Amino acid sequence: MAKKQTAGRDNLGDFAPKFAELNDDVLFGEVWSREKELNLRDRSMITVSALITKGAFTQLPAHMKLAKEHGITKDEIVEVITQLAFYVGWPNAWSAFNIAKDIWND
Repeated sequence: MAKKQTAGRDNLGDFAPKFAELNDDVLFGEVWSREKELNLRDRSMITVSALITKGAFTQLPAHMKLAKEHGITKDEIVEVITQLAFYVGWPNAWSAFNIAKDIWND
């Protein structure tokens, strides 16, 4: 089971309280908790892939850390990024590798 998410309220609670609520309670509270339908490891792999595809590199480190916590290995993340490079762009892969190196080499 995923831990209780508070990042939305911690970072945006005063500025955008409804968005913070949706982030913490719906996205991370309801969607990520549906482990019977899709486990956390697979959700992390999908989320990391989507963020790389979009070039959402600001959000990528936090989700890569979660992916590692959810059991995705260094070799697996390398394969994911290599696979994506041919479909979403070489620059996105380079950027993702730079982030992944920091997380899996700690």
